[in-house]
Amino acid sequence: MLALGALVVAAPAALAQSPTKPAHLGDRTLRAGASGGDVKELQQALGAAGFKVKTDGKFGTGTLRAVKRFQRASRLKPTGTVDKRTVSALKRALRGSSANVNGGYDPDNPDTDHHSLGDRIPVKRGMSGHDIKVLQDFLTRAGFKVSVDGEFGASTEKAVKKFETAQTRTVDGIMDAADIDALRTLAGEDDPGAGTMPTQLAPGDTAQIGSDGLAIAPASAPPQVQAIIAAGNQIASKPYKYGGGHGKWNDSGYDCSGSVSYALHGAGLLEDAMPSGDFTDWGDPGPGQWVTLYAKSSHMFMVVAGIRFDTSGRTKNGTRWQADMRSTSGYTAVHPPGL
Repeated sequence: MLALGALVVAAPAALAQSPTKPAHLGDRTLRAGASGGDVKELQQALGAAGFKVKTDGKFGTGTLRAVKRFQRASRLKPTGTVDKRTVSALKRALRGSSANVNGGYDPDNPDTDHHSLGDRIPVKRGMSGHDIKVLQDFLTRAGFKVSVDGEFGASTEKAVKKFETAQTRTVDGIMDAADIDALRTLAGEDDPGAGTMPTQLAPGDTAQIGSDGLAIAPASAPPQVQAIIAAGNQIASKPYKYGGGHGKWNDSGYDCSGSVSYALHGAGLLEDAMPSGDFTDWGDPGPGQWVTLYAKSSHMFMVVAGIRFDTSGRTKNGTRWQADMRSTSGYTAVHPPGL
């Protein structure tokens, strides 16, 4: 210190502040609104896992959506919060895609015990292991039959490409996290307790499905619920069309989110059609009394007055209205406020 009369002046060395150490992925918990180098590292890792996300170091809605999709693909709770468990799963998945191509247990790296599909990302030709068996089982259940031998060979690659073509995804024969998330939905993987079931209604409050495939609203249902059912009836037998209902309300066909958007729009609850992933943050969280939406990036459906409105099952039954419930594993449950 330099004393100048009563004034004490700090020496230049004392005034210098040590630079802030840059944060790296895993140093802190990341949530929507965060920014920094660790967020950029997160975005780069998500990109390597197959998600299209801007690498700008800002944790916005696009990054949030990609995080939730990765968490679902890795069988983690889709909170959108990047905690140590999510970081560990992401690093392990990406490391597993190249560090141990043959799968199995590596005593020098126990993290390469690839048991579940999503333990390593991406999954591609030349790999083998239990996760490949799970992949082959899911492909077969989804209608793309392949031998369940744990070897990702030519036949498995061919089945993957058929799946990608059917789902209008990039056809490269490689299963990234987004593909895995979509396949889990298509295969109808059942994981009890992972989802949230809709509220049980009294028998007189449950809608019925007529022989024509149209839903009959219970007299006790609120006006908005009756309007949702009436709008749903207008497109109940319309064909499935990828992107249908998103460019215009009156379309020749509707996809899953286009169908739900149309029904909600008919009740005055939605101004513009939304993709399925956006519905995870829509309305109020959890199941509703009359209406519950189940959404994830690759699919969504809705339960209205106890019956399911879903493109899945339309081909078999000729209508989007289904009397049975399906697994809610991996879905986020939301509901219109007040319903």
